[in-house]
Amino acid sequence: MRVSKTWLLGCLTALALVGCGTRTINPVTGQQERSVMSEADEIREGAKAHQEVLKEYGVLKNDRVQNYVNDIGQRLAKISQRSQLKWTFTVLDSPEINAFALPGGYVYITRGIMAYLDSEADLAGVIGHEIGHVTARHGAQRATRQQDAALGVLLGNVLGAVLDAKGGGGIGQQIGQATQAVAAGNIARYGREQELQADGLGAEYLSRVNYDPRNMIDVIRVLKDQERFAAEVARAEGRPAPQGGNSWLASHPSNDQRLESINKIAAQYQAGKNYVDEGRVRYLQVIDGIAFGESPEQGLTRGRNFYHSALNFAMTASSGFRIVNEADQLNFVSPAGDAALIVQLAPPNAGRNHDEIIRNVVKPVSGRSDRYTLNGLQATHFTGAVAAQGGQRAVELTVATGAGGQNFLMIYAAKDAATLQRNRAALRETEGSFRGMSAQDTAAAKPWVLRTTALPRGGFSDLARTAPMTTLPEQQLKLMNGVYSTGAVQPGALVKMVVQ
Repeated sequence: MRVSKTWLLGCLTALALVGCGTRTINPVTGQQERSVMSEADEIREGAKAHQEVLKEYGVLKNDRVQNYVNDIGQRLAKISQRSQLKWTFTVLDSPEINAFALPGGYVYITRGIMAYLDSEADLAGVIGHEIGHVTARHGAQRATRQQDAALGVLLGNVLGAVLDAKGGGGIGQQIGQATQAVAAGNIARYGREQELQADGLGAEYLSRVNYDPRNMIDVIRVLKDQERFAAEVARAEGRPAPQGGNSWLASHPSNDQRLESINKIAAQYQAGKNYVDEGRVRYLQVIDGIAFGESPEQGLTRGRNFYHSALNFAMTASSGFRIVNEADQLNFVSPAGDAALIVQLAPPNAGRNHDEIIRNVVKPVSGRSDRYTLNGLQATHFTGAVAAQGGQRAVELTVATGAGGQNFLMIYAAKDAATLQRNRAALRETEGSFRGMSAQDTAAAKPWVLRTTALPRGGFSDLARTAPMTTLPEQQLKLMNGVYSTGAVQPGALVKMVVQ
């Protein structure tokens, strides 16, 4: 996930104040360990970080889903080694396939990962794993090791936490780190032993509330299939396969090793145990109607077009360019991935006009500005230089005032000057599409929704004909229903589909 710089810096400060650490008893192992964080520290800093997570992602506005996830989480937490914590379970309004936890009892599930789970027991497996990280104090252990290595990252180093790759400086620094700005970021991972321990704890918790621990195996297989599907989509679109996989699995040991480990763990809980129904129908009924993919509040990508109704703007990518929509910026990435137009809202109070915004945000040492309109909207294009270590760095961007009155920054980013020159025409073409939402744009900006239905006789190929996805829709529907490899579902069975 994308973690804000404010959160990260605040956590680093908190770690520095904690000091050299004390001896504590690990709630899971019963063994003493040195820690820079007491339980009170975990709770305090987790509560602070929780507010930043909510601000960064937003909470899914669906009480039915939130209450359902909270009920399952509280049942699992109640039988954990740290039942005394005030546990908080939150479904985030994010299409990312991710789940993570913060010290102090804060567990997060994205609606994105819920679309690919197939039962209540699957969901409980993911939640149980995250509870395991908290009960075993993995976040505090990570913080202790990082302090030993000269105060590295603190609470951002949790499962699925993707650090802000753009650095802390102004626009000039972003340009200097264009490759990172285009990429999703760097994933901060737990150690292999911690992940396997969390798997073992999750399996224990599932068994104790009468879910079959083998459902954790199903979760891993489905999410591993998601990585294979992402590579298949990339091939179909003529671009390199994504690196690192989905956020949840990317933080774990090798898939084969993990499956083998969970098989052994699950076997320990099978003897003489009759588990309850895995809750598949109940789960599908709960998630019926939630948004699939991007939500209108985050902006919608439809083919080469991007629509943001709340901010009243739309843009169209140049041919071959890829749209990457993030929490705090919109990226139009070149086919080779070496250049991009990065679109952001100008910071609040950055200036009363375009010139002031450029001076205050960019802080140029030299340059020139050109004024023009983009589809009737005022814009100022700036080309110049900013101070940089050892000299100066070129910077190029446009400030445009949208139809809703907000000011936008459109930053020209590339790995070097030659690459920028080669892509400049395409970047200017994309910039030139900046516009207020027209009636046609509004009609096209309809969200995708997950629905449940009986599988027709024609199978997933029949459902794919009406699905709004444009690339490999049949394969994606199979993936969502846990049969990506086999496709084996009987007609009439309840399955997930996507509608617009």
